[in-house]
Amino acid sequence: MDAVRVALLREVLAGTEWVQATRRFAGTLRGAVTPHGGGLLLVGSASYEPWHLAAHLDDEAAWSGLPELSPTLVRHRVPGGAPAHLAVGLGRLAAAGRGETLLVVTPEQPGAGLLERVHDARRNGATVLALDGGDRDLHALAHDALAAPPPPPDGTDEPPADLDLDTVQHLVSAAAGENSLPAPRRHRRFRDRLARLADGLTAPPPPRW
Repeated sequence: MDAVRVALLREVLAGTEWVQATRRFAGTLRGAVTPHGGGLLLVGSASYEPWHLAAHLDDEAAWSGLPELSPTLVRHRVPGGAPAHLAVGLGRLAAAGRGETLLVVTPEQPGAGLLERVHDARRNGATVLALDGGDRDLHALAHDALAAPPPPPDGTDEPPADLDLDTVQHLVSAAAGENSLPAPRRHRRFRDRLARLADGLTAPPPPRW
């Protein structure tokens, strides 16, 4: 989702809690990673891999001048021959500790095994954030959490039917980059971003994840 679509979605959501909620959570994420120079770990559940959020955060890190937002995607299963940045397994969570941030993203129950690893990471000093469907056990472990809205009842349009976890992830990643402090050569970065946006409206970005 490009910046134009994010802006349009925010217009649709004006007057609801979601624009403020996603910006607040993005501020928590940014505030957790920037003082320590990065160390952002991103993990999903066994059947949900948040690679799309990883790519968007990586883009925001580059565009905003905040490299700390660029995450390490932690995977439940690493296929053979995967490139180095896509070959980080769950064992990485055992080494998570003070100064690192663990962002758990899943629309479903994370499972006892992942919860145990998240608990260990928090006990070792890592900051735990959750972006999910509202799992009670995961939220109990998280320092901050944001749950995507459930599907709307039949015959209603509140919340918007397309405001699912994937859409919330787009709003959070966009806000995480937008709310950064001005970076050096800001005007050039802004022009570069506009150029990237124009390119993105006519062609998909090259795959990196």
